[in-house]
Amino acid sequence: MSEDLRWTDNHCHITTAERKGGTPAEIVAAAAEVGVHRLITVGCTLADSKEALEIAGEFPNVWATAGIHPHEAENGTDGLEDLLTEAKVVAVGEAGLDYFYEHSPKAAQAVAFEAQIDMANRHNLPLVIHSRDAWDDTFAILDSAGTPVHTVFHCFTGGPDEASKALERGCYLSFSGIVTFPNAPELRAAAAIAPTDRVMVETDSPYLAPVPHRGKANHPANVPLVGAAVAAEQKVSVAQMASATWANAARFYRLD
Repeated sequence: MSEDLRWTDNHCHITTAERKGGTPAEIVAAAAEVGVHRLITVGCTLADSKEALEIAGEFPNVWATAGIHPHEAENGTDGLEDLLTEAKVVAVGEAGLDYFYEHSPKAAQAVAFEAQIDMANRHNLPLVIHSRDAWDDTFAILDSAGTPVHTVFHCFTGGPDEASKALERGCYLSFSGIVTFPNAPELRAAAAIAPTDRVMVETDSPYLAPVPHRGKANHPANVPLVGAAVAAEQKVSVAQMASATWANAARFYRLD
């Protein structure tokens, strides 16, 4: 993969609770060596969001989100809004619904999701959504609460139908290493129909390492592999995908 290409890892976890395989400085440096020059490190709890903000403050090319993951929803969202005025916090989330694990009750997940949609709308910030096995309820809550102007489905795992519903609501789709998995044809079909100006790429590291690293700890340095897979489905060059996703992330998070 050419080091001349510039990539953004739209969604990674490099805080203490999540990262594997090095310090933030080592992770950022390894990513830069393969052209991944921007990282969005994502908050999942209040403490995690605070640390993400601290890490972002150490690097000019790292930004943070502040959010309460649906797994943590029963703990509430108190204190989260205090972080949203920080300059390096560029989005609310990851927020949403996860009915696959249901570590928090569905009702608590809905309350936390609605609260974070409200925060994103009031603070004019993008929203980062985690949705797993909960498409109908996710779309229903977005419709009732008001989909923020900039909303992304991170680690998008749906097929063309779910992609169309997200795109109809003006959302972006962020693809992870799952797009390289042999057992994900519906996801690749979704990648094929997504407008190139509404696509981003991510690692969700340390999870979901792409082929040929599947089963190992993931790192932001692997995002070019994801980009190449999405480019293949969209029938564009890897260079075009790098350029498009770089511009999309800048526009989405207002990084310029």
